[in-house]
Amino acid sequence: MHALATELNETLQNTIVDAMLSDVGQRMFFPKGIVAQSAEAGQKATRFNATIGMATSQGQPMYLSDIYNKFAENSFKPSELFSYAPGGGDQQLRTLWKAQMLVKNPSLAGKSISLPIVTSGLTHGLSVLAQLFAQEGDTLVIPDLAWDNYELIFGHQVNAGIVTFPLYTDAGRFNVEGMKQALLSIADRKARLLLNFPNNPTGYTPSKAEMAAIAAALIELAESGMKLMVISDDAYYGLFFEEETATESLFAYLCNAHSNIFAVKCDAATKEDMVWGFRIGFITYGGKDLTEAHFDALNKKTLGIIRSTVSNCDKPGQSLLAKAMKDGPRYEADKLAAKTEMEKRYRILKEALKKHEGNPLLTPYPFNSGYFMAFKTKGSAEALRRYLLDKYQVGCINIADVTFRLAYCSVECDKIAELVDLVYQAAGEAWN
Repeated sequence: MHALATELNETLQNTIVDAMLSDVGQRMFFPKGIVAQSAEAGQKATRFNATIGMATSQGQPMYLSDIYNKFAENSFKPSELFSYAPGGGDQQLRTLWKAQMLVKNPSLAGKSISLPIVTSGLTHGLSVLAQLFAQEGDTLVIPDLAWDNYELIFGHQVNAGIVTFPLYTDAGRFNVEGMKQALLSIADRKARLLLNFPNNPTGYTPSKAEMAAIAAALIELAESGMKLMVISDDAYYGLFFEEETATESLFAYLCNAHSNIFAVKCDAATKEDMVWGFRIGFITYGGKDLTEAHFDALNKKTLGIIRSTVSNCDKPGQSLLAKAMKDGPRYEADKLAAKTEMEKRYRILKEALKKHEGNPLLTPYPFNSGYFMAFKTKGSAEALRRYLLDKYQVGCINIADVTFRLAYCSVECDKIAELVDLVYQAAGEAWN
């Protein structure tokens, strides 16, 4: 094993992080190579800097004027658009994102968490976590209604086992006991749990009481000696439409809860800040006994994965977002307007569904947030998807042939009722 990896492992020894690292995670480190030496030179090499492979002129990167001229004059320096980004992301953006996280999650105040690391979108963040913390013989626990990419990333990329539990109770609430029993079924008393709120595909977020119950159940397991890594996928964070809904991330409940709980927040500007194509995600770590030295070692292992896969993440996107967050006069107003519009569509959809209450062909799962809602289907969801597409030119998503997802985020308010009627009509035609 490389000496730098050994050094990081010694720093993390006997922590919950140490217990969760995969073999790749154990071996991973951030090399003191070109990137590290270039960063050091950037601070001290005031005479000549002949480190990084980037063509420069007069201290700025060379560029295509056909690209640079698309930006308003003097809005960005060439270095803010064309340079490489630091391995962990733009420092200002990381600081701004953490500050915003603390505002959105007031209970994080005073708790020790890492500075978020920038990833190339949330999917990349999950892939980084899979490589660092999962492998064959490990188990990831997820709800039965979950994003299909989890299985691809954890099950097929790193070959971890997948255990599911029913997302809902019979009463249509989050299934805390089902989650607990799924975790207890793992023989080695060590598990990774991944929860996504608002949930994709259902659009469900637990209530404040349910979120507290989830945290209490996990703390109880940790108290009994079980070691847990809990990943909060907060891709749709902030899109909450009901008063009872929990508005703080599960990460805030767990990051300082117990020595046997390693809490990780994986989120992104993608939906929160409506920059889907920018591919800017973040990983933030938390744990009761983790110190700054532990976070530094953990971050270096994370940077090693990023360095060995994508090297570094998108620079212009980070610069644009940081400028909007810091100086944008309409940053908060535009985000609020988008949330308000999504809530309006949500309420129109809830009303449109009332017309079809009791129809046995499609049973809506409870939903209260996010971009989506989903149905439990009596017939083949794939047959319904194809029928709607071929006959009515309507596109929806089939999940495992038993769940049918509508993304109302992309349907205008005045079309939502028509969409719902068409879906029920098509179900009657396709399955009869």
